[in-house]
Amino acid sequence: MKKQTKATRAVTTAAAITAAVIFLVGCNKPGASKKTSDDAEIIYAVSAYKTEPGNLDEYLEFGGDVDSVNAVNVMPDMAGKISRILVSVGDMVRKDQTIAYVDASRPGMNYSESPVRAPIAGRVTSIPVTVGATVSQAVNIARIARTEDLEIKVNVAERFISRIKEKQTAVVTFDAYPGVEFKATVFEVSPVLDTSTRTMAIKLRINTPDKRIKAGMYARVRLVTDSVNNAIVVPNAAIVTRDGKPYVFLVRDKKNDNKANVQLQPIVLGISVDNRTEVQKGLEAGDEIIVKGQSLLNDGAKVNVISVSEAN
Repeated sequence: MKKQTKATRAVTTAAAITAAVIFLVGCNKPGASKKTSDDAEIIYAVSAYKTEPGNLDEYLEFGGDVDSVNAVNVMPDMAGKISRILVSVGDMVRKDQTIAYVDASRPGMNYSESPVRAPIAGRVTSIPVTVGATVSQAVNIARIARTEDLEIKVNVAERFISRIKEKQTAVVTFDAYPGVEFKATVFEVSPVLDTSTRTMAIKLRINTPDKRIKAGMYARVRLVTDSVNNAIVVPNAAIVTRDGKPYVFLVRDKKNDNKANVQLQPIVLGISVDNRTEVQKGLEAGDEIIVKGQSLLNDGAKVNVISVSEAN
């Protein structure tokens, strides 16, 4: 009995020693961590944007053609053959000036030449006939236009007509002059739509006449349909959505070393144009908001502001 008791005690002692060794080894493994009261805080590197009042224009883009406000086709009073043409393309003519003659003579019948006169004063922009060509009273002999008074004709798709009205402003560009912008204004809006194309015709006039603009040029028109002035405008990248609502992260308590806290700020949005959005409520001029690095942020997070950009 005594031998069994001693054996049992020996086994128990050995088991206790083994458990202690395993515990100590486990605590000293390289991957083991120890909790301390001074664990380091997580600080996120971010970029910020400083808000200030600005303007934002909502617009539609169309293509249009430059044409003369006053242009007419010249037709003869009699049918016959063109016997003489007295002008060339580009010439300036007076009203009632003779620009060509038509000979209505036929075999066995001789007639005096019939003069073709300019119905308006202006510049000859085309002469589609030549001497000897047979014409009738319905054939266009020449086209005369007042090239100093130009307009831009644009056809607007039906889905946009509710946003079009007279006196709207526009910015016009031409491929011939890259980077050059011309200001224009809508002065005429058609009261009806073309049933074949379902478009509405509008006309714009260049505010300041420019000799570089010529009839027949193709114009790229950016028509301003809504405009806000002195509004807080932010990059779309700054806006985050939480629970279906828009927010921005405001920089708060910024220190000299650019360390700061952030506040999740609800905002009310206005119009959005070209990756920029109006903020109607929630921000004031001078506020700094996070524009890069905010995807991991939560309200009250610590950040390091590495750069601050301003509105152009």
